[in-house]
Amino acid sequence: MEPVPFVLIQGGRVVDPAHGRDETADILIENGIIRAVGRPEIPRGCRIIDADGLIVAPGLVDMHVHLREPGYEYKGTIASGTRAAAAGGVTSVAAMPNTKPVTDDPSVVGHVLEKARVGGIVNVYPVGAITKGLQGVELTEFGLMLEAGCVAFSDDGATVADTGVMRRALEYARAFGALLIQHAEDPSLVSGGCMNEGVTSSRLGLPGIPVESESIMVDRDIRLVELTGGRYHVAHLSTAGALEAVAGAQAKGLPVTCEVAPHHFSLTEEAVDGYDTYAKMAPPLRSEFDRNALLEGLARGTFSAIATDHAPHDEDSKKVEFCCAANGVIGLETLLPISLELVSGGVMTLSNCLALMTYKPARLLGIHRGELTPGFPADLVLFDLLESWQVDSNRMCGSARNTPFHGRKVRGRVKKTMVAGHIVFEDGQ
Repeated sequence: MEPVPFVLIQGGRVVDPAHGRDETADILIENGIIRAVGRPEIPRGCRIIDADGLIVAPGLVDMHVHLREPGYEYKGTIASGTRAAAAGGVTSVAAMPNTKPVTDDPSVVGHVLEKARVGGIVNVYPVGAITKGLQGVELTEFGLMLEAGCVAFSDDGATVADTGVMRRALEYARAFGALLIQHAEDPSLVSGGCMNEGVTSSRLGLPGIPVESESIMVDRDIRLVELTGGRYHVAHLSTAGALEAVAGAQAKGLPVTCEVAPHHFSLTEEAVDGYDTYAKMAPPLRSEFDRNALLEGLARGTFSAIATDHAPHDEDSKKVEFCCAANGVIGLETLLPISLELVSGGVMTLSNCLALMTYKPARLLGIHRGELTPGFPADLVLFDLLESWQVDSNRMCGSARNTPFHGRKVRGRVKKTMVAGHIVFEDGQ
């Protein structure tokens, strides 16, 4: 189809949480940029996309994704990961640095961005490593990494366990206004565990990981934030204790935020029954008590983002004994329908739910995305709020199949995904 300068998304229910908009409206796009929202005049030669009966929202922003490239292309690539993102209505992803080589140098950042430019179909924003090689010892060059294109820093996949190193990292990041994202697990308490410590782990005979492994690390880091003033974000928070600590820090006005993954608020440790390695991740699925605490945190606004921790794996990494299996699950293609269960379950409104996947993570990362505002890139998702479907791992658009949601009946189906005004996903393709 010949490209046209003007596109009109017509007659959809436009939900833009950043500006409190929830109404039937049209969106006029010119050369990939949003020009007007409401009832704009239709220019001559404008292509019209009928959105009647659909929700039209900003393209989703996932601030925690593992694209595996460079170094682990047998698990996934930037091309396959961005395909999965587009299928899930996700138009911007923050790529974690636990690649090979680690994203701890401007040259690796440049490589990721070039691969995304050539083979990616959604926006890719690299997250740089806090420490060289993710070893938790020597800080990376934050300034040079930011200049190269990083949007935040994390040793995700590992924890910055040394208190002195974390203090220096927060002080260094503060000089640049940069965000540090912590994988909060005390390694000495994880110590060979492979699932949540409790009745289920005892019944299955699997070594457990106590909830304190997370809450102790978050408690420590918040004290360091008080000391340094650095911006601090807890990745994939999974426990009531850690959530309470974050809420307390926020009440004090500290620059502390956190995200929650759909698998943590929708599943419990019981999903491990049968030694299902597709339900193995770090931090692990927790108890119903912790899950309910996460739901309460979502309802009261403690979380700043819903993020998938999308982690594709090859079959050989998962089809082994439970304790030997790799941690991680995919989530880009199920992000929207699983999160919409929060709406149907009365935990939060549609606008508040979408806010955690659009402008809120975008603002945390400092990227110009997640809003349906004139002048913003035309990144949009059109979805049917009520369409029911069943998750089928064999029909995923990405390269991996390690989803814990296989067979789950969900509602909410992506119909079109647009990036800079171009359709990158439509009707399953």
